[in-house]
Amino acid sequence: MAAELPEYYFRVRENGAAVFRIDTENRQRRIEMDQIAVINIRNGEVKPQGQRTLSEADQAEIARWMEERKALLAQRDIDDIHRAVDYMNLTTQWAQSKATEDQLEDITDRLLLAMHDLRTVLVRKKADRLKNR
Repeated sequence: MAAELPEYYFRVRENGAAVFRIDTENRQRRIEMDQIAVINIRNGEVKPQGQRTLSEADQAEIARWMEERKALLAQRDIDDIHRAVDYMNLTTQWAQSKATEDQLEDITDRLLLAMHDLRTVLVRKKADRLKNR
């Protein structure tokens, strides 16, 4: 099993990750995880732990992970938007065919305001894109 383990482990946190170096080359053949850094994905900050200096290999692996993580998060964002479009369609169908008057009364104002806000932003962004062509 030890030969299959990666050299680094990234424990995901809200804005980044804690970075660990994996060590199995010890007397007891136990898996040891030595935290080497904390990274912030939003601002790109990498903070070595303690008095540690990160090697070029450490820095390269952290940079590679950060790029992969940013791409994954961007993909998740667009997937969420596609799901939101589906939910809007399902909500329309529900309002038209299944919703009671009390249910509609409960959600109509909030839903209309959210849709108005979204429409305003989308129209403004579309106008900006057309103007910049």
